[in-house]
Amino acid sequence: MKLTILTIYLSLFTLVLYGQVDSSLFKRTAIDTTLAKGMNMDAVYNRPFLNMGKLPVSLGGYMEADYQYMGEDGITEGHTFRIPRMTLFVASSIHRKIKFLSEIEFEEGGEEVAIEFAAIDFNFHPMLNLRGGVIMNPIGAFNQNHDGPKWEFVDRPVAATQMLSATWSNVGFGLYGKQYLKNWAFGYEVYLTNGFDDTIISNAENKTFLPSSKTNKERFEESNNGEPLVTAKMALRQNSIGEIGISYMGGVYNTYQDDGIILDVKRRLDVFAIDFNTTLPTLNTYFVGEWAWVWVNVPSSFTQQYGNKQQGGFIDIVQPILRRNIFGFDKAIINIACRLEYVDWNVGNFKETGDSIGDHLWAIVPALSFRPNAQTVIMFNYRYMQQTDILGNPAAKIGGIQLGIASYF
Repeated sequence: MKLTILTIYLSLFTLVLYGQVDSSLFKRTAIDTTLAKGMNMDAVYNRPFLNMGKLPVSLGGYMEADYQYMGEDGITEGHTFRIPRMTLFVASSIHRKIKFLSEIEFEEGGEEVAIEFAAIDFNFHPMLNLRGGVIMNPIGAFNQNHDGPKWEFVDRPVAATQMLSATWSNVGFGLYGKQYLKNWAFGYEVYLTNGFDDTIISNAENKTFLPSSKTNKERFEESNNGEPLVTAKMALRQNSIGEIGISYMGGVYNTYQDDGIILDVKRRLDVFAIDFNTTLPTLNTYFVGEWAWVWVNVPSSFTQQYGNKQQGGFIDIVQPILRRNIFGFDKAIINIACRLEYVDWNVGNFKETGDSIGDHLWAIVPALSFRPNAQTVIMFNYRYMQQTDILGNPAAKIGGIQLGIASYF
């Protein structure tokens, strides 16, 4: 499977390289990815693509690479270099009202290959569009708008990756639409897809951990229990104020029957999230963040280390401090930024003592970034976080420097 996908994409890029003999055949769609003019639901198409003459196929992608020197309670593993991911896009306008887009991600130097998005969109009306295929579930904002070059930070938010499942996608169908009225925009999305499985409470983490379901590739072939996962989102944007989104994702996660034999009651997973982004006038200070709540029906036979309620989120503050020609790059930008984040994997108190259950983390990440153009960023971060175990023992102190680059191509 991995070899087949890789062969297809290498063949397409061979066509691109061969065609570069005549550069007039190629046209790059330039998009300023740092501007928040569109809505989060537009992120899937709001990317730079390379158009090859009269061919109906457009290509694009992005890459991330970084260096880290991190330590925990004074102990460090030394210097580490990574290439977390390289992602390839292939898009096609089959008809003026039919579009196709795929997003294939190669993680950790090609150790894992994943189809994050591969869907066909049918446009019937601005407020009524059909999407089918591998769909990115629109829970919160980051899951849809996750491309590395759009952010000032090396790591993705902890709440999006270690509580929710960043780049969480499934096979399914749904409807979406968007309507403009002067400076206002309203959008919605509703999808039915395959969903989570029992690994969210039966995993190597020994706690309730939604990202564990990402390792189950069978979700692209069949449902774990025959019950659809429902994901719905509504968003409202005012150009001078910003965008707010409210989203929900929920369904039965466990295998409650096998060949008609009832094995367990239906156990639900429900997630509610709110996200917001805005840019202050004059200073151009950009704020973006989201907060999510997770409820999981955990069997009573499980110990209290498996939480039935979780919550967490993040907020990024980005302030441009210089915009000018720098080192020959026209309109380059230098930003200072800061990310605040918090995750609690087990909200509540111990039944026996009434003491608060631990298993939470908070972090602060100041950053300095240089954008030579709108599609490329060089990041310098200092990450400091404290993580408390389930018993509430003194928190582990984790800190270090991170240097990263990310760019569309």
